Amino acid sequence: MRKLIIPISMLLMACGGAQQRAESPETDDSVLLKQEEVHGTEVSAVELTNPLDAAMVETGEGIYDMKCSSCHRLTEERLVGPGWAGVTQKREPEWIINMITNVDMMLESDPEAQKMLEECLVRMPNQNVTSDDARSILEFMRKNDGEE
Repeated sequence: MRKLIIPISMLLMACGGAQQRAESPETDDSVLLKQEEVHGTEVSAVELTNPLDAAMVETGEGIYDMKCSSCHRLTEERLVGPGWAGVTQKREPEWIINMITNVDMMLESDPEAQKMLEECLVRMPNQNVTSDDARSILEFMRKNDGEE
């Protein structure tokens, strides 16, 4: 009987601690804010840097390598998704950011996004990219398109 009391007590304490963390206003709010920041919030304005922000370019390249390169090439070549060459000349920065962070919203309401889906035949997955990371990806795209 004693052998069961200790593990059960530890389990109850662990569950209780998790419940307290979930109810903590600072933890709960920060998690919710980050979730809202990633999904469902349409980006309506993007401030571009001139010259490019080197740190953002580096961050964006890392995210591209990790999350984007399996479907997108930096050339015009279409792999699973369209190639990225020239994308910053074809699309507004807000459109690019929204496509990265709010792909479901874009595919529901944007004719250009719907056209891309028809061409590629594969829906872009939600990569859980934050607004800040999407901004870094945009900066990397600008560098890829020859901006300095």
